[in-house]
Amino acid sequence: MKTIVYLADGSNPHTKKWCDFFKNRGYEIHVISLNGGEIDGVKVYDFSSNVEKLKNENIFKKVGYMRSIKEIKTLVHQIKPDILHAQYASSYGLIGSLLGYHPYVISVWGTDIYDFPNNGFIQKNIIKHNFRKADYIFSNSRDMAKEANKYTDKHVDVTFFGVDMDRFRPIEVEKEDAFVIGIIKSLEKKYGIEYLLRAFKMIKDEYKDGYNGKNIVLKIGGSGSQMDNLKSLTKELELSDVEFLGRVSPENVAKTFNSFDVTVFPSLREGFGVAAIESEACEVPVIVTNVGGHPESLSDGETGIIVEPKEPEQIKKAIVKLMEDEKLRLKMGKNGRKFVRKHYEVNSNFSDIEKIYDSIISK
Repeated sequence: MKTIVYLADGSNPHTKKWCDFFKNRGYEIHVISLNGGEIDGVKVYDFSSNVEKLKNENIFKKVGYMRSIKEIKTLVHQIKPDILHAQYASSYGLIGSLLGYHPYVISVWGTDIYDFPNNGFIQKNIIKHNFRKADYIFSNSRDMAKEANKYTDKHVDVTFFGVDMDRFRPIEVEKEDAFVIGIIKSLEKKYGIEYLLRAFKMIKDEYKDGYNGKNIVLKIGGSGSQMDNLKSLTKELELSDVEFLGRVSPENVAKTFNSFDVTVFPSLREGFGVAAIESEACEVPVIVTNVGGHPESLSDGETGIIVEPKEPEQIKKAIVKLMEDEKLRLKMGKNGRKFVRKHYEVNSNFSDIEKIYDSIISK
């Protein structure tokens, strides 16, 4: 039996996606996590006790989790996996780089390559060091691969996360008699939700009586540090048709997407548009910003619309275009599911990753 050890957040849904696929393919999977977590059929080793109290400390104190290196190293050498794979280039990448175990793979996810190395000289050199120690580097988007190559000359394989087309699909849901604009995202500044609120204000000012007899509403799903600020902005803009849904549980994400007429992701930074392709798989067209790997998540003009970041006027025009042209909106929805099936179907994406794994193991 082939064995993989993931250095990864055991509570992250994307980690679970990796584990579920390869577990079902007959691999023995172990996860060494700094954040705990539970995954059916997978042994998760929880090292969170050394991390929790360090979350808000500076870079020097944050590496306190390095105190676990000796224990992790012993554990990995006992398991003797066919592949050691760090799912994140900074924290988990640094741990993996110090274990002296090969073959060693690093996946870049987003903030670990867009933000972390730009936070200072030390962080930049940590990433360079981690990449030097890696035998293989994976990226979740083409744009992230280009970003990774600022810190290494090694080839970077593009390995998409993929979407479960059975889970994310058009389903019958009870919809209110309104045109619903929606988003499901962490409520953090980098996701630009304030610009969606400002665009919505423009729409409500222009369409005071709704459109075609329907009210126009905005639903914001997610939790995060900007919740209070976004609610305050909603009051400041005197918007009454904004609903904050709170955290949307994983089992309800597809249902929530299906309750929207259009989904908007006004991010200021984005490694890849996973939520965008999930919405498209549900036949709900998307509006995304032209940042990072976001444009890779759709076919502009066919499955959705690309706008520039920090431009509420562009967001407003894109929403209005889809609101006023129902035929176009429904066509984009149908095209979106076809696009996702062709490029981002989860089993197809992970089968491509398995081929790389097989190549690594055979060497």
